[in-house]
Amino acid sequence: MRKSKFLGIICLLILVCSCKEIEKEVPQQPNIVLFLVDDMGWQDTSVPFWNQRTAYNDLYHTPNMERLAAEGMKFTQAYATPVCSPTRVSLMTGMNAARHRVTNWTLRKDALQPMETNHPTLSFPEWNVNGMSPVEGDPKAVHATPLPKLLQDAGYYTVHTGKAHFGAIGTPGDDPLNLGFDVNIAGHAAGAPQSYLGMENFGNGKEGKEVWAVPGLEKYHGDDIYLTEALTQESLSALDSVKGKKPFFLYMSHYAVHTPIMGDKRYFQKYVDAGLDSTEAKYASMVEGMDKSLGDIMDYLEKNQLEDNTIILFMSDNGGLSAVARGGEPHTHNRPLASGKGSIYEGGIREPMLVKWPGTTIPGASTDDYVIIEDFYPTILEMAGISGNNKVQTIDGKSFTSILKGEVAIEEERPLFWHYPNEWGPEGPGIGAFSAIRSGDWKLIYFHEDQHMELYNITEDIGETQNMVSTQAEKTREMAQILSEHLVSVNAQMPSNKETGQTIPLPNQKINISK
Repeated sequence: MRKSKFLGIICLLILVCSCKEIEKEVPQQPNIVLFLVDDMGWQDTSVPFWNQRTAYNDLYHTPNMERLAAEGMKFTQAYATPVCSPTRVSLMTGMNAARHRVTNWTLRKDALQPMETNHPTLSFPEWNVNGMSPVEGDPKAVHATPLPKLLQDAGYYTVHTGKAHFGAIGTPGDDPLNLGFDVNIAGHAAGAPQSYLGMENFGNGKEGKEVWAVPGLEKYHGDDIYLTEALTQESLSALDSVKGKKPFFLYMSHYAVHTPIMGDKRYFQKYVDAGLDSTEAKYASMVEGMDKSLGDIMDYLEKNQLEDNTIILFMSDNGGLSAVARGGEPHTHNRPLASGKGSIYEGGIREPMLVKWPGTTIPGASTDDYVIIEDFYPTILEMAGISGNNKVQTIDGKSFTSILKGEVAIEEERPLFWHYPNEWGPEGPGIGAFSAIRSGDWKLIYFHEDQHMELYNITEDIGETQNMVSTQAEKTREMAQILSEHLVSVNAQMPSNKETGQTIPLPNQKINISK
């Protein structure tokens, strides 16, 4: 009897130990922080994303981006769209802008932008002005399964903080809670804050400016606090309730560094002392305040022993603002990249991107493999171990986990596409209605208004100074054909000529593609 009891205890101990071993072997779902900055240029950081440092890298102070780069992987050729809403919808749906048709920035329900209705020569298509929607049948909105909804369904606690800008006022997409977020901190339809200052109630109470006032931060009204800091504090408070209990997805989507350019007084004077004019000193202080937010989140993860199981992805939603509102000469703030926000040139679409995936990315690694914003959707799902076909939309993005693992690129000379049959407003180089493709070293741009093309070897000519259409006729034909086939395959919208009423032809219809 004693022997039988002894054997039973031994068996129980073996079973307990075996269960513990199995528990150790079952991978825990990683926490995910997606840190998105608004209007941050490729060089608005002390981290160099080129093969050399630039004067801008020495101007800005972003020690926490340096810290993240040292702990993770740097992407030197990461792309978004030239303006905000198309990027954000691509991020949340995995779709290319030509397919989802939220091709310009959203705000008013069912309404084209005034700069589009007043364009002198082009009539613009009825794009999806109402943004994205989780509900089928919403007029002028793209129906898609949002990324946070899939994460939420898989057991993630999902937190949205800051700028949303997914849908027009009064539509399902204007509230992040409708898109799969458990918590929404200060997100609504507008794409910019009326004020960054708590002392100004973040713009609340200003007559006629209600649409831009930042919602949901009443506890900070009247306080001497900057918006970036308030959003960070609220985000970390939201995580306190679940840390260590269930995986979380924090979408830290800062309003900074979008206009209005308002100085963060914690850092403003140092840039004035460095010789910057008042506007640029304010802008630089906004960048550094954003960087402090990143550092605070990283510190929080370390303090709570979460850093080893938390993935951090850092990205900007479009190129750096340069056409308006900045100090100094317009269209120069991203050099050697041409132009800036709103432009199809590299200054308008190339972004600073960093990824830390503990146990996967090699600390201090860097890659020249290019990626685009819709790639984040399948990548994050793969990181979280979520598979299946429970998505209503066609996914254009490709997972870049293989790059993070130090393996092969996503696809040899994979083509990337941009499509903007719209009008942004400000004028400048590369700003206007266009379609474009990048494949390997080459980039072809097709401008809709006058139907001219530009071809650049981006590797050799990062500033896009030498248009090679006339000397590389075969490459031009080849890329125009691939671009046109893509536009046809996704049923892309095109503007039309106001005078003739004729739809703007596809790029392959403007050149002789026969050999």
